[in-house]
Amino acid sequence: MSTTSVEAGNTVIESKKAPTRSLAARLFRERYGFLLLLPGLVYFIWFRYVPMLGNIIAFEDYSPFKGFLHSDWVGLKHFKRIFEDAEVVRVIGNTLWLFFLQTLFAFPVPIILALMLNEVRNQRVKRLIQSVVYLPHFLSWVVVVGIVTIFLKTEGIVNKGLHFVFGMEPIQFLQEPGWFMPLIVLEVIWKEAGWGTIIFLAALAGVNPTLYEAAIVDGASRWRQMWHITLPAIRGTIIILLILRLGSVLDSGFTQIFLMLNPFTMDVGNVLDTFVYFKGIQQSDFSFGTAVGLFKGLVGLVLILAVNRLAKKFGEEGVF
Repeated sequence: MSTTSVEAGNTVIESKKAPTRSLAARLFRERYGFLLLLPGLVYFIWFRYVPMLGNIIAFEDYSPFKGFLHSDWVGLKHFKRIFEDAEVVRVIGNTLWLFFLQTLFAFPVPIILALMLNEVRNQRVKRLIQSVVYLPHFLSWVVVVGIVTIFLKTEGIVNKGLHFVFGMEPIQFLQEPGWFMPLIVLEVIWKEAGWGTIIFLAALAGVNPTLYEAAIVDGASRWRQMWHITLPAIRGTIIILLILRLGSVLDSGFTQIFLMLNPFTMDVGNVLDTFVYFKGIQQSDFSFGTAVGLFKGLVGLVLILAVNRLAKKFGEEGVF
């Protein structure tokens, strides 16, 4: 209901808005929707947020016998050890080097696959290739590393093939430190590249076909169409995924690295994730292991915020 009055030639409209519904009434009205959200909400609160309270031991000399509340408070002592411990510096170097290799070689592969599949006109062949390349995503790292071990061990099929064809002596793929990083990157490419391709194919599905038709009329080749239409169409998706990837710069994935590690490759393959396990669990240095893990998370958060802001300054859409 509204009333209108005219004063000095100006129309003033006064509206009486309906009273806003109380929060309790709105929750009751949408109760079934909130019930659907409840299991996921409980999961994230209980398994993601409540355990974060345990980070307090990074600021204590934690003792399981004294507990969280009665252990001696030491402030930033364990964080200072991160930069004073030569082993931590080496582990951080391994982590950054692995991140660089994965970003350089593994990150572009889904983009290339998506561009190639986008050029396939036979839909049956396209669907078949998609299924083949993303099926490895559903294998666990235990299975993947097991397959790699069977193929690359000293008596494996690869060494037998090299000996039969070229007469070569067996190569110690799994024990030689120089092979560790390349094998990790190749495993990531084989397992995850096909799944990442789906994201870029979804982005390409939204490209207006008339753009390609106009380019053909103008005489543009397939390469020119890809360079000037296809790539700009997925540029935003590439930037968002790159921002998210930078957030995990110190997160190399525990399971894969742990399963591939052995005494011969420990120096080049031990990364922050496995270091926290060895130091915090096996050696019972809980406070220092927690400090390293918390440091890793803070670095990721800062990088995401910084790169996201930088992307927006260049006119791209960020993550948030």
